[in-house]
Amino acid sequence: MSGFKVLQPGLLTLIQDAGRFGHHRIGLTTGGPLDAQAFKWANRLLGNALNSTLLEVSIGGLVLESEVDTHLVVTGAEMPLKINGVEQDRWHAHHIHQGDRIELGFSTQGARAYLAVTNGFNVEHSFSSSSTVSREGIGGLNGGKLQQGDYLRCEPDTQGQAFRLAEHHRPNYTDNISLRVITGYQEQAFSDLDKSMFFSSEYEVTNRADRMGYRLSGPEIKASMDGILSEGICHGAIQIPADGQPIVLLNDRQTIGGYPKIGSMISLDTARLAQQLPGSTVSFEEISIDEAHNLHCLAHVKFERTTPENIGK
Repeated sequence: MSGFKVLQPGLLTLIQDAGRFGHHRIGLTTGGPLDAQAFKWANRLLGNALNSTLLEVSIGGLVLESEVDTHLVVTGAEMPLKINGVEQDRWHAHHIHQGDRIELGFSTQGARAYLAVTNGFNVEHSFSSSSTVSREGIGGLNGGKLQQGDYLRCEPDTQGQAFRLAEHHRPNYTDNISLRVITGYQEQAFSDLDKSMFFSSEYEVTNRADRMGYRLSGPEIKASMDGILSEGICHGAIQIPADGQPIVLLNDRQTIGGYPKIGSMISLDTARLAQQLPGSTVSFEEISIDEAHNLHCLAHVKFERTTPENIGK
């Protein structure tokens, strides 16, 4: 058996692949990486299939010991990466040897980092995915976050390709961001004043922010109805509960709910929101479905056409 020992699991480290699709009918949510772009880049920089299983590290503090020769890369939030005590570049594949100690420090900007190895970690699938959803107790090694003493199996690799992404292509996880929203049919439950307030105000990310959703604090928004019949909830839906404080629903959200929704954030921006730490501020911008479609197409084309530097084997 080859792989990595978990010496310190960090604050919240979860095994993730691209997500668990097609199971909402039985109440299982999608899961998967909160920052899909950083997730895909982690796999691409190792030549992996883009759905390969890796680690999503929230805030930091992860320490691993290698019992395998392979390649490893870290993308996403600015968590200092050290190999055998020497700080190394992120967004850059590194050759790892048996006995190496890999440390991820605590983030200085952004909230989620992604650690991948060549060909991904070998994790048994549950309902067609390895993604961990702690609320449902499925995926990963035991349905929850990594624990000290866990073992992450992977195959040895000394011949695989390794790449780095130039700094000017790397995302900048800044604070005080504007997030793009498509309004839905329930916007009619909000007055013009409330909608104007929502789209012209700043909201603070509270400490009640997790993989299920981000609770925000700011000017109160009120709907003309207290609730609705429970219905399916899409990724990025912005619920307005009775206290008037928005909740942006993310990957581990419940599959149905009954709060009025003023709109839905596009997935490009849920990734940016998920990189925000408590205390940062966000604002909202209304866009059309056509504009959202164009933004997604452009992001896809940019990812496909951005060529990372091949640094050999």
